[in-house]
This record gives sequence, structure tokens and C-alpha cells, in this order.
Amino acid sequence: MMRILICISLMFAESANLSAKILDVRELNTEQIEQLDRARTAVLITVGILEEHGPYLPSYSDGYQSDFVATRVADAVAARAGWTVVRFPEIPLGSFPASYVGGKYAFPGSYPIRMTTLRAILMDLATDLGESGFQWVFVFTMHGGPTHNQALDQAAQYFNDTYAGRMVHVTGLASVVGAAPPDLFPSEQRAAEGISIHADADEHSCLLFLRPDLVASGIRSAPAVVSRDLAELVATAQEPNWKGYFGTPAVATPDAGRRAMNAIAHAAVDLVLRVLDGGSDRGPRVADRMASDTAFRGVVEAALEHERRVEQRQADWLAKRR
Repeated sequence: MMRILICISLMFAESANLSAKILDVRELNTEQIEQLDRARTAVLITVGILEEHGPYLPSYSDGYQSDFVATRVADAVAARAGWTVVRFPEIPLGSFPASYVGGKYAFPGSYPIRMTTLRAILMDLATDLGESGFQWVFVFTMHGGPTHNQALDQAAQYFNDTYAGRMVHVTGLASVVGAAPPDLFPSEQRAAEGISIHADADEHSCLLFLRPDLVASGIRSAPAVVSRDLAELVATAQEPNWKGYFGTPAVATPDAGRRAMNAIAHAAVDLVLRVLDGGSDRGPRVADRMASDTAFRGVVEAALEHERRVEQRQADWLAKRR
């Protein structure tokens, strides 16, 4: 019995030690921040988006997934001797929600910011961190919007080109977000789902694992929304009665979500630890995955043109106020 109690005590002590090495920047004062060893402090920034996910999932679905991955990475870095993790509060803002695929720029649950705004936010944070001497910055987002991911990639590259450190958009690497096992569902179910990029069986499964309390009970009767290629998927999203999801949510399971999220988190941990050891984060990027598809390039250009019009309308209003 005594040995068991000692083991339990050691486990609690180790857990407390890790917690002490994972800091919330909101809770730190100037002296505590000044004392951080810049060479052995990893700053973690999580970027979500308020984006519709249809009638069965919450608008912050991507944010819950992003936080899970970032938390696993924080634990892994803090477990390294001499390392400290500083976590920033989640940024619940992003660009290019899935409703943009169908040219729907006002849609219940989608509250995006412009790509240029998102990039400016991350570049401003990169500047502040770089000027303060921080050398290791890792960014996480599970939102797949192409302009969203490009903005984070560019902010990271700006930091790397300007300061003597490494800023890595971890989930911008296709091998990280694509690490989920291919056998999450039987082959016949996978074939029946068709092509999907958003709020499908996989994503509904992830939320059944992470936040089952936020998944609507009607998911089991969700009609399938099946497309066979990106052009058909875009046409589906353009339909006036599109509900905001693709694929076959009705087949989603918590176990599939658990396997998917753990695999993605594991890939993210591997990447971050490799970078801390001097390795590379090169590889195909999420922002480039659909760039070669003609149908989707048109969607992206239309979205950027919409954002330019919004920006001009705001600029015109401001000009009148001067």
C-alpha cells in the first residue's frame, strides 16, 4: 500500500510540475515574462474561426479541435527538461469560412475577418514576440480555408525572415492535418461520402469525441450531401437550400474522432519536437492543396474580391468621418 501511495504522489508531483511549466500569458506580470529563458521558451498561439458547421455542430468546431492539438503539443514540450511553454489565449477569428465556397458571404454561424486582417494580427504578434527576443513560436489552427492558412504561413515566414528564431504554422503542413488514419470508416461508408472538405463524417466524429454536449441529436438522421469532385462540391454549396455541411455526418462516431484527433496531435507533436531539435517543417502546405483546381481557384478569387469590396466600403466610410 505504501508503494502505491508513493507512486500516486510522484504522479501528482509530475503533473503539477508540467502544469507549472505551461504558463498562460494572461496571468504573467512583466517581471515573470522578463525572466523567461527565450532560448527554451515555446510560445503557442491557437487560431480558431467562427464558422458555420451546419445544423449539428457548433460554429467554433475548428477552435475546439485546434485547442486539443495545441494542448498535446504543450504537454510534450513541457515534458522536456528545462523547457517552458507560454500559451496565448485563443484567437477566435479566421478567414474564408466554408460558406464562401458557395458564394454565401452572410451565413448563420460564419463571422469571418478578411485575410489581410488575419495576416496583420499574426504579423503584429510576430513583431511583438520577435522584438521581445522570443525564438520559438508555434501556431495551430484546424480550419482549412486556403486564404486563412496562407495568412498564417506568411506571418510565420515574416517572423523567420526578420528575427533570429523559428515561427512555425504547425497545422499548415498537410502531413499534420492529414495524419488521420484512412480506415476511420468502412470502405463502403467512405466511398458513399464522396469528396468533402468541411463538416463531414470525420469532423462530426471529432466533435462527438471532443464536445459531444454540443453535437445536435438530429445528427443520426442527417441526409447525405455527396459530391464526386470539387466542381460538384462547389455547385452543391451554391444551392440555395444548402445546409452548411458535406458528406455523411450520420455515420460519425466518437471512436473515429478519438483516433483522428490523436493521430493529428501526434503528428503535430512530432513536428514541433523535430523543429526544436533543429529539423525542418518543409512539405506540402494546406494553403496549396486546392490551388491547382480551376473550380476552386475561382471560389478563392471571388472571396478575395468580396473582401476587397468590404475593405473599400469601410475605407470610404472612414474617409467621410475625417
